[in-house]
Amino acid sequence: MFNRQHIRNFGIVAHIDHGKSTLADRLLEHSGAISKRDMREQFLDDMELEREMGITIKANRATIRHTYKGEEHMLNLLDTPGHVDFHYEVSRALAACDGVLLLVDATQGVQAQTVANAYIAVEANAEIILVINKIDLPSAHPEEVALEVEQVLGLSADEAIFTSAKTGEGLDELLAAICERIPAPEGNPDAPLRALVYDAKHDPHRGVVSHIRIVDGVVKKGDKIRMMAAQTDHLVTEVGKFTPKMTAVANMAAGEVGYLFAGIKTLVDVNIGDTITLASNPATDALPGYQAPNQMVFCDFYPGPGTETAALREAMEQLWINDCSFTYEPVTSDALGIGFRCGFLGLLHMKIIQERLERESDVNVVQTAPTVTYQILLNDDTVEQIQSPSEMPDLSKIVEIREPFCRANIIIPAEFIGVVLQMSLERRGEHVKTEYLSTTRVMITFNFPLGEIIYDFYDRLKSFTKGYGTVDYEVTGFSGGDLVKLDVLVNNVLVDALSVIVHRDKAQFRGRRLVSRLRKEINRHMFEIPIQAAIGAKIIARETIKAFRKNVTAKCYGGDITRKRKLLEKQKAGKRRMKNIGNVEIPQEAFMSILDPGD
Repeated sequence: MFNRQHIRNFGIVAHIDHGKSTLADRLLEHSGAISKRDMREQFLDDMELEREMGITIKANRATIRHTYKGEEHMLNLLDTPGHVDFHYEVSRALAACDGVLLLVDATQGVQAQTVANAYIAVEANAEIILVINKIDLPSAHPEEVALEVEQVLGLSADEAIFTSAKTGEGLDELLAAICERIPAPEGNPDAPLRALVYDAKHDPHRGVVSHIRIVDGVVKKGDKIRMMAAQTDHLVTEVGKFTPKMTAVANMAAGEVGYLFAGIKTLVDVNIGDTITLASNPATDALPGYQAPNQMVFCDFYPGPGTETAALREAMEQLWINDCSFTYEPVTSDALGIGFRCGFLGLLHMKIIQERLERESDVNVVQTAPTVTYQILLNDDTVEQIQSPSEMPDLSKIVEIREPFCRANIIIPAEFIGVVLQMSLERRGEHVKTEYLSTTRVMITFNFPLGEIIYDFYDRLKSFTKGYGTVDYEVTGFSGGDLVKLDVLVNNVLVDALSVIVHRDKAQFRGRRLVSRLRKEINRHMFEIPIQAAIGAKIIARETIKAFRKNVTAKCYGGDITRKRKLLEKQKAGKRRMKNIGNVEIPQEAFMSILDPGD
């Protein structure tokens, strides 16, 4: 049993691209956990999509050994995602840690996710070690960045560690700080077993592997364990460490982090945040655990060309086994048939799920535009939640429509304050405060309707600030507003997948832009196609796609004019009949056109 006083459990948190995964690589290499022959970039990112996109999607973990002052220490490292969509993944991982390395880029300084992750660490009561990374770059100014962090977050600049994850400079000082400043885990190895399940993955051959942090007690192979929330018993077949490959060990005791196999078949049977105890000697109190992930973005997936609904259903079931942070349920559309309404943590999460579906299961997906959750206050004082405009109740039953709001922190160079304020106010943002982080950088706080910023706000912010702007947001609740459902009719048929919920002041502008975009996206047919935007029974905008027209009188040279008229009348009648029975093919681009950044 390893001496608990020499165990350190820590995570690495930072803004996107500040070097978390690279630092994890260097720590693994420096400690000898990976040989130079086996080393590769983003070693812990084992998902193909993570390596291709250069981002971390799932928190990864590794156990390394380090000798400090003649004593061997066990360092349990967790590398976390940096994107705002995976905020939940970060908070979940840090519950298994006693300290964090807060990484800040020496060339960019404090960014939006730097602030957000620091607050997560404080809430988790974790010891924070400030690490200024990328000091090898010519444009680095580490001392100034350390002072900026001290001003914004109150972390002492004198205690900052200066490193380069690329060259390995400063790693010895960093490892010494981890051993000195991060506290040893608390817990009693003689008490009844209590282990926190902080993550889980599905192994196609062995079932579910539960990632656990032992808080009290000891667990070993052959123990009969009990999931305290699920009240199910299982037999442990293996316990082990990530070194970084899974390596079986004899047992794990209080303070250690590792994995456990217990013959569990699917992720449905494992609750993230559940407490594991021994069936023969159960603990009386469960650990606090986590709240369930809150899906905030919803869209519909329908089978595309060459894909059957059954194949799409099977693909989604297989993906959900590996990633239960998204939800799906069957839905039917008059225009697109049978599909699934899916909930996601954010827009990037949605794109990753679609990409994995198409890559891993070889299915074609038609995706509708993403929306957010709305609350509807009805006449009988009940509140109904809807994830799509097509679920909107009858207008006569609605008292109020409430939309989700979020608190956003925007960090930009001071020279761009004017243009960012204008863009934020156009998105119905409510200014809260402005703080100067330094003489050249400022943090502006706004309250936004989530639906106004979920799609292209980040891209436009980057564009307006020449790439230097960053934003972090957190959903704060729901608030009522003057919202209406904007319907779209194509060839006089309501296409529910194109409906959107908008503020009344923007409805006419959005309606005109929408039908104009759709006219460009939908191909011409053999008959005329009207495209209309409507609020209830009132048409507020219209465009018309002209029909292809064949010159049926081309072969009539001279002769009686009535013959030409007869041919033209016959063509006219045929087009009228075709318009009544013909189907309008709506391409994938049309469904995404309602998110035109020009809006």
